[in-house]
Amino acid sequence: MRIVSLIPSATEILFALGLDGEIVGVSHECDFPPAAQTKPAVMHSRLPHDIPPAEIDRLVREYVSRGESLYAVDTDLLESLQPDLIITQELCHVCAASPDDLANVLALFDRQPEVLCLNPRDLGDVWRDILWVGEQTSRGPEAEKLLDEIGKRLGALEQQIDVSAPRPRVVFLEWLQPFYVSVHWVPEMIQRAVGMDMFGSVRTPSFRIHLQDIVEAEPDILLLAPCGYTAEHTRNEYFSLDLPDQWNAIPAVRNNRVYALEAGSYFSRSGPRLVTGLEIFAKIFQPAVSVSPEAELAILPLPAQGIAARAASV
Repeated sequence: MRIVSLIPSATEILFALGLDGEIVGVSHECDFPPAAQTKPAVMHSRLPHDIPPAEIDRLVREYVSRGESLYAVDTDLLESLQPDLIITQELCHVCAASPDDLANVLALFDRQPEVLCLNPRDLGDVWRDILWVGEQTSRGPEAEKLLDEIGKRLGALEQQIDVSAPRPRVVFLEWLQPFYVSVHWVPEMIQRAVGMDMFGSVRTPSFRIHLQDIVEAEPDILLLAPCGYTAEHTRNEYFSLDLPDQWNAIPAVRNNRVYALEAGSYFSRSGPRLVTGLEIFAKIFQPAVSVSPEAELAILPLPAQGIAARAASV
């Protein structure tokens, strides 16, 4: 079978199921595992490179308001790859090409491939999609084994979590200029790690909030994970923000409970590594919990001193 994956989460699933030899094309954002970057990229973003976050937000809203796609599919390359199966999604048109975009391209093909469109909205949907991809690629037993491994990790984590402990008030931001709240499965992950998401609701799209909303929510923990950013990039952007004095009164800021995280690896992509994201949450909420080395290394604290140092340099 010749497979093209247009979403990073599906690419991760395919590799985890041992289908690396059958993947003939990916999107430009498919970067895990590293071998995915050796595959031809059949989809690219229309947005300019290296533009400020606020400009990215403006352009995205402009494209969406006009009903235009943020992505361009390389029609000639895709057709030359002769895929039997194309995996895409319809959850977020800001994250990948929409089914309509793909349908317009495939209408030009003499040979029509099968299209598998994923639409996960909570963790149950994510685990179901792993089984679905396994079924469509004749890797059912491998998919069941992968889910069994995820289940064992979740079980080991849940045994350690103290459910009687006070739940910290948590704000998880998926964009900083302006502020956006991450939703879909993320609030469920926070809840399972015994946190209280102050804004997000399961199975709903992300939405914009204002700085004053965050201040008034008084979060005990502030999690920063802009889509497409590394934790280091997030840290640098956070310390570059022009924040008012009232920001320093937020309990999370005052008590050094602000953390930069990598969204693409552990939170925004609906793939197997969401279990590591759950471990990250649990470790932040209850530091005594034992988690995988990967989860330990993924947590980047952002001390309030960083904000003070930035202000002093201005």
